[in-house]
Amino acid sequence: MKFNDFKYERPSYEEFRKSFLEIVKDINQSSSSEEQKENIDKLNVLRNDVETMSTISSIRHSINTMDSFYEKEREYWDEYSPLYEELNSIFYEAVVGSKYKNELIKYYGKQFFKIAEYSLKSFSSDIIEELQEENKLCSKYTKLLASAKIYFEGKERNLSGLMRFMSSKDRDMRTKASKAYYSFFEENEDKFDEIFDNMVKLRDKIAKKLNFENFVELGYIRMMRTDYNAEMVKNFRKQVKEYIVPLANDIYKRQESRLGIDKLTYVDENFEFLSGNATPKGSPEYIMENGRKMYEELSTETKEFFDFMMENELMDLVTKKGKAAGGYCTYIPNHKSPFIFSNFNQTSDDIDVLTHEAGHAFQLYMSTYIEMPEINFPTFESCEIHSMSMEFITWPWMDLFFKEDTEKYKFTHMSSAIKFIPYGIVVDEFQHRIYENVSMSKEERKSVWRELEKEYLPHKDYEGCEFLERGGWWFKQGHIFKNPFYYIDYTLAQICALQFWKNIRENKESTWENYLDICRVGGTKSFLEIVEIGKLKSPFEDGCVENVINSIKDWLESIDDKSL
Repeated sequence: MKFNDFKYERPSYEEFRKSFLEIVKDINQSSSSEEQKENIDKLNVLRNDVETMSTISSIRHSINTMDSFYEKEREYWDEYSPLYEELNSIFYEAVVGSKYKNELIKYYGKQFFKIAEYSLKSFSSDIIEELQEENKLCSKYTKLLASAKIYFEGKERNLSGLMRFMSSKDRDMRTKASKAYYSFFEENEDKFDEIFDNMVKLRDKIAKKLNFENFVELGYIRMMRTDYNAEMVKNFRKQVKEYIVPLANDIYKRQESRLGIDKLTYVDENFEFLSGNATPKGSPEYIMENGRKMYEELSTETKEFFDFMMENELMDLVTKKGKAAGGYCTYIPNHKSPFIFSNFNQTSDDIDVLTHEAGHAFQLYMSTYIEMPEINFPTFESCEIHSMSMEFITWPWMDLFFKEDTEKYKFTHMSSAIKFIPYGIVVDEFQHRIYENVSMSKEERKSVWRELEKEYLPHKDYEGCEFLERGGWWFKQGHIFKNPFYYIDYTLAQICALQFWKNIRENKESTWENYLDICRVGGTKSFLEIVEIGKLKSPFEDGCVENVINSIKDWLESIDDKSL
């Protein structure tokens, strides 16, 4: 069934609640582990019905934020999802307190029970109103970004529509496009500041109501970090500063030299080569046609997966008016269907999206046997391993998209992976600082951002852009607003993905099998367990960062980037 034919019907919360509580009662009164499992499975059918409707509504709203029907549905889910979450907490209490818990762990795995325990710690009926407000603030941020209507080069464009101009060969064009892009944020500075200020204070209030010292502690539990903590992350940040920041600085220096400029500024960062950045050599249709060929040749599993996605129209990829910004992959349980959303913009990002989001989607496709909604996806830092590794696993097929620009793309892709990690660290440490000091003013927050940029991204030169010089860059980083503490996950996963890059060059067959293994387990395992299944080293382990970076340094030095 094609996505457009997926039926959406708003569930009745009252009817759902009645059925839900009846089944939970049966779970509590079960006389054996087998009977309890049957009742849990029955409840999962009910829960997946609601999850399916919520997800379909969310996708359709993001495809067209101006659709009044799905705008109303978004409002419904903003208000009611905390109430559904409240019911889930009743289910978690039943399973965590079950006398058959040890037998149930054999069915569902330890990770599910950890998630249930963490969910109970991060939720209380006392915070429902605050969670509803938090949802509304997130929707307000999404809508503010999507509201961008920037008249540029004879046409009205959204933020995504400006990206290709920001990497133009013509520096004047890059400057003009960058100014137009950041002017939107500056013009709406008070709105972005107000939304974030409300979010920070609200999240702090939620944390205090749940008896946490601050939102940092709660944020880690919300992210289901079951086998690492803030101290381990702090140590990882230290390794990044020691081994990756110097390499990233070298990469920026090479970029300066390639471009023949004295000083790289913010308008130049996205521009890699005087001959122009690597770009896909065809239309979105051309990209999809070659994407199909790539996944067909990669493996029988990926061929079957991508055919399924294409035939059922489970991707909405091209930017258009009213479409929400960004890209994501999600899962529609009743249809056992992943869904990929993006905004193609005629840059190499289009291919990165195709491989990155397809990595998520492929993992979901390989683990559709999992009926427990909490463990379809792994926790975020784990699921980003699938997506970021797929970007590197598909390198042998990049010539299909980039033709004569293939080596240029690979050099840029690897350089970007390295340059990204210090940025991810800035996002993470920024959030730690903000939520540990909630009384900061809006100006102080921007000052903290700029201070962290100078520490981890010392190359940054905003060339007189007062808004960015004051520390406004982070307004465009949706995770800071909508998914607090998410961003470090990308950096941890990037270290794992770079290990896949290294390993697949050394042994293609066994490394691909290791990748399939981490896809098949879905979310049934924790981050460090998934790292072990993939035959990878933990990013927290001393020497891991240094080891993988040394291999990449050697590869980068072997490339004559000035000839590309």
